[in-house]
Amino acid sequence: MGEKPIWEQIGSSFVQHYYQLFDTDRTQLGAIYIDASCLTWEGQQFQGKAAIVEKLSTLPFLKIAHSITAQDHQPTPDSCIMSMVVGQLKADDDQVLGFQYTFLLNNYRNAWVCTNKFFRLALHNL
Repeated sequence: MGEKPIWEQIGSSFVQHYYQLFDTDRTQLGAIYIDASCLTWEGQQFQGKAAIVEKLSTLPFLKIAHSITAQDHQPTPDSCIMSMVVGQLKADDDQVLGFQYTFLLNNYRNAWVCTNKFFRLALHNL
């Protein structure tokens, strides 16, 4: 099997970088957004780098660890990269929860940034 397509390499590298920052210092995530970026977090919408970083850096936990189960990446017709991540997270002493993240990556001024992102916990009401 040959080398992965470039969009998979970029997407995988971005995911690794994102979760390393998220798990160690969420205040540093501003570098991956632009002022036009949008986040939907459990149905709440945030627009702009400052609003997104404020939301992520004020989440109600002190420590978090993500475990990635699967990730998929696709090129888009307008030269962006769509990435979907599924995994588990553990915040503080809470139970382990499943999650799903979707990222749209865009090459902005020769750097890959996240222009759109969706997050949901995998909660089921049985």
